[in-house]
Amino acid sequence: MMTERTITVAYGDGIGPEIMEATLFILKEAGAKLNIETIDIGEKLYLKGFGSGISKEAWETVKRNKIILKSPITTPQGKGYKSLNVTFRKGLGLFANVRPTVSYYPYIESNHQKMDMVIVRENEEDLYAGIEYRMTANSSACFKLISRQGCEKIIRYAFEYARLNNRKKVTCVSKDNIMKVTDGSFHAIFDEIAPLYPEIKTDHFIVDIGAAKIASRPEIFDVIVTLNLYGDIISDIAAEVSGSVGLAGSANIGEKYAMFEAIHGSAPDIAGKKMANPSGLLNGAIMMLEYIGQADVAVKIQNAWLKTIEEGIHTADIYKEGKSKKKVETMEFAKAVVENLGKKPVHFSPLAEREAKLINLPKMELDTQTKEIIGVDFYIEDRSANPKAIAEQVKALHPKLELENISQRGIKVWPENEVENLSYDLWRLRYISSNADHKLSQKDILELSEGISNKGVEISTIQMLYVFEGMAGFTKSQGD
Repeated sequence: MMTERTITVAYGDGIGPEIMEATLFILKEAGAKLNIETIDIGEKLYLKGFGSGISKEAWETVKRNKIILKSPITTPQGKGYKSLNVTFRKGLGLFANVRPTVSYYPYIESNHQKMDMVIVRENEEDLYAGIEYRMTANSSACFKLISRQGCEKIIRYAFEYARLNNRKKVTCVSKDNIMKVTDGSFHAIFDEIAPLYPEIKTDHFIVDIGAAKIASRPEIFDVIVTLNLYGDIISDIAAEVSGSVGLAGSANIGEKYAMFEAIHGSAPDIAGKKMANPSGLLNGAIMMLEYIGQADVAVKIQNAWLKTIEEGIHTADIYKEGKSKKKVETMEFAKAVVENLGKKPVHFSPLAEREAKLINLPKMELDTQTKEIIGVDFYIEDRSANPKAIAEQVKALHPKLELENISQRGIKVWPENEVENLSYDLWRLRYISSNADHKLSQKDILELSEGISNKGVEISTIQMLYVFEGMAGFTKSQGD
């Protein structure tokens, strides 16, 4: 017998209240055992002065109930407003974003008839950590943060998801041909974990060709696991290729908390017109039901929804004259789904009843590799466009460290350079230990920093160069 579960519900902004009403109506009629606590989030909270779009009381409700079903929200334009989705992901440790994307051809127009993929996206790290710096008047930097624990968690989750859902292949997507340390680490950990799942095939795509293949041949993919930024981009490509962004649901999974939602936005231009499609949020809610142990209800709703789609009962966004049979409003669509509860689709493969299975990951241990400082990079501001003059100023300032090269935007410009356009003001000075027997310390780096400053050179930032058990923890410049 199912146990009632208390969940937090946020009606959101724009079309949010309409699609939430329709979704909850279907859940209730299908027999979901839910106790609902409602919170206000989004635009009205932002405009009341809550910078993240949520009050302390609402946040406590979310943490108490651990599960949130959320409609899309509107973030007001202008600076100073933080992304509420990012706040949820980081504050609740929602490390995995899971987005199934399916083609419902021929009932919904798509150029691809056999598309059925799941994108598992890392949700907390990468460039989306939002760590940025303005280093000079003309140059800025964004810090790409990748941890072994973050990579291992998301990759293991993707394989466990594939195993529990009878998926046959997991594809790693990265850009490790360029970002050899960060993306290279992600790909290497994927290759470490893959042999633990011998029944599952694996492959790897560089993100640019991978995105192109999703757009042109999505049927070759099954489960994709990737980093945060790439996952965001290819998820939208996949949803668009499938025929409608409005149909896709999304799960954000952590070790203690989970959030379920549609992937589309709040669509304020059609709010209140009763024409919004609740399918994205409903599909997110179906994922929620599985997660909380009510898989039988999830299957019943999924089959009823598929039956409704293939009957041609469609909201305006997917309605096509001559192909669809009836254009319906938001609640009319919900009532059509309810009428189909207990029925199974004919064209689409019906889902079989099954028990809910939660993914339990092993505890991620911190790596214990030893590291040694072998050098340092100084990023400096200089508008002279003369690397030779810079080198003469700073190349002999410390007995243990010698200036190995100067680079600009990752390209070596001293010694020997063939780069013509040096009109930028941010330079990297790379110093390496002058003798393998010299053991460098933090004190040596500070002394060198003081020496550079005493020459009147303006330091923007400092990055240590480490070797981890014989392997360099940094990349060379282009042309080095």
